[in-house]
Amino acid sequence: MSSSSTTTTTATTTKQSVQWPVKTSEFQNAAMDSTRWNDFPFRDDDVIIASWGKSGTTWMQQIVSQLIFNGSEDAPIHEASPWLDLRFLPPGFATGVLEAQTHRRFIKTHSPLENLNCSPKAKYIFCARDGRDVIWSMHNHLFYATPGFYSLMNDTPGRIGHVAERPQEDIRSYFHDVVENDDRPTVTFPFWRVIRGWFAAKDTPNLLLVHFADLKKDLSGEIKRIADFLDIELTQEKLAEITSHCTFDYMKANAKKVSPEQAPLMWQNGAETFINKGTNGRWRDVLTQEDVKLYEDKARSELGEECAKWLAEGGRVQPY
Repeated sequence: MSSSSTTTTTATTTKQSVQWPVKTSEFQNAAMDSTRWNDFPFRDDDVIIASWGKSGTTWMQQIVSQLIFNGSEDAPIHEASPWLDLRFLPPGFATGVLEAQTHRRFIKTHSPLENLNCSPKAKYIFCARDGRDVIWSMHNHLFYATPGFYSLMNDTPGRIGHVAERPQEDIRSYFHDVVENDDRPTVTFPFWRVIRGWFAAKDTPNLLLVHFADLKKDLSGEIKRIADFLDIELTQEKLAEITSHCTFDYMKANAKKVSPEQAPLMWQNGAETFINKGTNGRWRDVLTQEDVKLYEDKARSELGEECAKWLAEGGRVQPY
């Protein structure tokens, strides 16, 4: 992985006294190339969905898609919501797809905030999940990826940094890879830096933080909150309809529809692997007390008390 800075800076907009995030460096590795954002032509109503992978990204894409397309069961996700900085897409491909769209656009990224060229008018939604649950889900995602997946990551020209590697089958080994040093070949994105940067910008008015645990606890309430943030009006009947299309059971039953078209080529069992379990707490029966302490100490050290607590427990940290 490569980045020239881990410090987030901000610029002040005098008119509103708002500190907007400012790009300070590039992030490029086998999976991502943040330079794809540098000349991206934003529209004022764009929605950017950000996360560390397996934190509810596809879930949020489904929610936003349902809101934009008024609850249609045929609403597209991955075809309409490309991962803009995915490195092995040809340069300009995702931008071309987005420029051709006439509906409100929603775009995916896993980049740290400090590596994004941001718009003060677009809306940003950052999805987070307890790091231990994320590790369990990401291990499944990477361990059951096909050789074709790793070939795209490593053999597409322009790769910067180390070769991406499949994690060991032992999930505790992967847990230690992420927690102790997230700049390893088995870790696709820098976990602590992604979480720290987005949480630090929580007071930015065009950013909404959403936690996986809150989606599970009160899906309808969180969808209403997201709709309000995006200035989308909903009747109670429409909210109920959209909520029913955003449950995990619905998404699992429609895994092929809500997964990337290339899923059969990228993961063993295709869409069934991409949409896996959607459960939390599987780590409790595997990690030792020492492992848990290692994680909690590292989270406090990397994120600070407030952010570490939010990442572990969820709960709204904004007034929306």
